[in-house]
Amino acid sequence: MHTSARIASSRPLATTAMHGRVETLRSEGQDVIDFSIAISHFPAPAAVLDAVAHALERERTMPYTSVVGALDVRERLAAKLRRENGIDARAGEIIVTNGAKQALYEALYAMTDPGDTVLVFKPHWPAYVATAQLLGLRVALADLPDTITPGLLDSLGTPKVVIINNPHNPTGKVYTRRELEYVRDWVQRIGARVIVDESYEHLIFDGEHASLAALCDWRAIGVVTIFSASQSHAMMGWRVGFAVAPAAIVEAMQTLQGPITAAAPHLSQVAAAAAFDSGAPVAMMADYRMRRDLAVQAFSGVPWMAMHAPASGPYLWGDVRALTRDSVGLCEALLEERRVAAMPGDALGVPAFIRLGYIADDVATLRDGIRRIIEFGDAAFARLPAGGKQAYE
Repeated sequence: MHTSARIASSRPLATTAMHGRVETLRSEGQDVIDFSIAISHFPAPAAVLDAVAHALERERTMPYTSVVGALDVRERLAAKLRRENGIDARAGEIIVTNGAKQALYEALYAMTDPGDTVLVFKPHWPAYVATAQLLGLRVALADLPDTITPGLLDSLGTPKVVIINNPHNPTGKVYTRRELEYVRDWVQRIGARVIVDESYEHLIFDGEHASLAALCDWRAIGVVTIFSASQSHAMMGWRVGFAVAPAAIVEAMQTLQGPITAAAPHLSQVAAAAAFDSGAPVAMMADYRMRRDLAVQAFSGVPWMAMHAPASGPYLWGDVRALTRDSVGLCEALLEERRVAAMPGDALGVPAFIRLGYIADDVATLRDGIRRIIEFGDAAFARLPAGGKQAYE
């Protein structure tokens, strides 16, 4: 059947597609360990569950709310922004969305026209590029450096919108205050707007999170800051996040959201307010740190993979260039032969790397998955001829 030209060249996100394949294999009785995405083994915070239970008891029927979100929810989110992020925002500058992806799509839709250039640092969350392409935007990709400098920024041209992911998925980079100040000065010089994805704001092991919007006149520049409860509060299936932006952009995002989904579900809004009131997930982060250190230590002696300890986030970013530059082929073979799902770096803009989510299931499963990967890679590495062609190429 004929489909539109708009969608003909688009493909499902590789991240969600791989997870779907895992679900299919598991439904067939296969023992598959899924490191391709990060789904926390923690439940949502107790405060969230209590708030939702009380809402069900009190209201019984769930009302429609304003498309941007219930006023009391947005006022609580504004208080969170002042308290934790140093962003002085009003309720009218906040929109509650069905996760970070909806906020990203709406913000890009509201801030650009087809043909405009959007700058994305790679490796990148796949949704940044996929969303920009759906909107007919030109995507300029730049390598994410260890340190942002003014000289680097000046070499990146004059994009209409810059997308910053802080903390960063998948490398775990946490931007310093000085780096954000360089970004601020640069976008002011070139007149670019900025979308800052801060979905992992609480998932930091090393360093300190700072919000770009707290360091500038975000209303004048046009900074949209996106937050999500999915990873920060182990609420993947609740599908709720929010964005803070200049009022005119929020109004434009609302105009788009209205005919698509209207408001986020009432109970998800209740859950979001409780989650963002609950503060940093201390116990969860202690568990994540233990798992991160366990995994990094396990891979430390592997000759075909270089793995550093990420400063933030639920992912490991492994360099497999010593084994192959075809990370797609590697991940396909790993899934087929050892029933471990990993995300090839190609899906995030950088081949020859793999991304591993390490927060699902129990520690025994984490260890088992790492063992399978190492045994698989060691066998492939042993087959490489000295100075010869790499595996899977």
